[in-house]
Amino acid sequence: MRGTHGSGRPARTNDAGQAVADLERRDADLREKEVLAAQRQHAKGRRTARERIGMLLDPGSFTETGAMVRHRSRMPGLVHDRPFGDSVVTGFGTVDGRQICLFAQDFTVFGGSLGEAAGEKIVKVMDLAASAGCPIVGINDSAGGRIQEGVAAQSLYGQIFLRNVRLSGRVPQISLIMGPCAGGAVYSPALTDFVVMTDKVSHMFITGPEVIRAAMGEEVDMETLGGARTHNARSGNAHYLAADEEDAIAFTKRLLSYLPSNSGEQPPAGGPGCAPPGFGTDVHDVGETIAGVMDSGTFLEVQQLFAPNIVVGLGRVDGHSVGVVANQPKSSAGCLDIDASEKAARFIRTCDAYNIPVLTFVDVPGFRPGAAQARAGAVRRGAKLAYAYAEATVPLITVITGKAYGGGYEVMGSKHLGADVNLAWPTALIGPADPSTAFRSPQQASASGLCDPYIAAEHGYVDVVIRPSDTREHVVRALRLLRGKSESLPPRKHDNIPL
Repeated sequence: MRGTHGSGRPARTNDAGQAVADLERRDADLREKEVLAAQRQHAKGRRTARERIGMLLDPGSFTETGAMVRHRSRMPGLVHDRPFGDSVVTGFGTVDGRQICLFAQDFTVFGGSLGEAAGEKIVKVMDLAASAGCPIVGINDSAGGRIQEGVAAQSLYGQIFLRNVRLSGRVPQISLIMGPCAGGAVYSPALTDFVVMTDKVSHMFITGPEVIRAAMGEEVDMETLGGARTHNARSGNAHYLAADEEDAIAFTKRLLSYLPSNSGEQPPAGGPGCAPPGFGTDVHDVGETIAGVMDSGTFLEVQQLFAPNIVVGLGRVDGHSVGVVANQPKSSAGCLDIDASEKAARFIRTCDAYNIPVLTFVDVPGFRPGAAQARAGAVRRGAKLAYAYAEATVPLITVITGKAYGGGYEVMGSKHLGADVNLAWPTALIGPADPSTAFRSPQQASASGLCDPYIAAEHGYVDVVIRPSDTREHVVRALRLLRGKSESLPPRKHDNIPL
């Protein structure tokens, strides 16, 4: 007869050793599952969820959460197949010694499909990121929602989207697309700060080629519809086109190095910045200008293939993170258009959310003319750029290197929109219009002096006219001055940017 406690319950005969043995058996089952998963993924030239996590995190830093979670479905095909962990691996660890939370969908379990249990794991790790005040990284590789679980699975998409929105601007959110991401699943990456896709492997689309063919009679392949190049060069949904998984992980780690853990902190400072070897003089390539101001080798361009007429990216000046926005004369003469305006506006708002100063290089002849741009919403969508600068409270430093005409001048970090320090090269041309088109003859245009940078300086719209070779020195001084800037916007429920 079993002994009993005073409560009448049977006394525990299990000792600690037996409990540990049971835990070790479960761990062994998980390791065996991982070996089988690796074999299936490696056969397709891809890595497992845990291998991807191991590539991203510092060695030995990963703590997995929810490894024993199993789905509760009683539907045929699922009731006798209840793998531990379900179709996603979640947890936390460090990247370069800094804490992050993350999840990685496991394509070897039900095709990575999102069921109720998997969705709950993602929701919990997102809540953990909110509590800890650290970035959340999602590695997406999923066939979509788990149909057998019906609306219970679908509800978790909504809960994930809700947390994407609630975390927006509070902690950095980065999405890596390492395979398919279809249907409702696409909205979560779209709500995050940065999206990284791997070439010829990752795809994002709401409806696939078969549905489009059946519903619309339109023939389109997966790569054209939602491949990595499409979303990097055409739609603007992605921020980096990675050559492979290693490249995607390396970009993500570097990106995290410029971002704070949360909006209440400053971005991590690097070591003393090394000055670049020299200053570029090619006025037709803003890349040379940027390289001449950034600490050597620190500039990380994002959305390089989308709207190439404007360049955005993160770098360091004097060892501190800065965001760069620059017109690119090599593409469309640096004209602003719908795509360029939205690309720059989104980036400026991201920098402002995470306390990253914005450095703007201006060489813009104005907005691209044309009926197609007008019909596509050039006024409303171009206004987003002005809005982004005007609402930003981080340090704003603007350098006018060439043309700054009309509305393009106004919306590119002008003094009138709240920039703190405005510099201009003596070659700058600042005015309402290009004199060559505003006057009837070239002689009148050259004699007018209408766009002389010293006129803008007389009005206080330019603080200093500088030698191009002194640009880095003046930018460093301005950033040091503004490091303690503290500004807040008037109280309100929320703003209403013209979406």
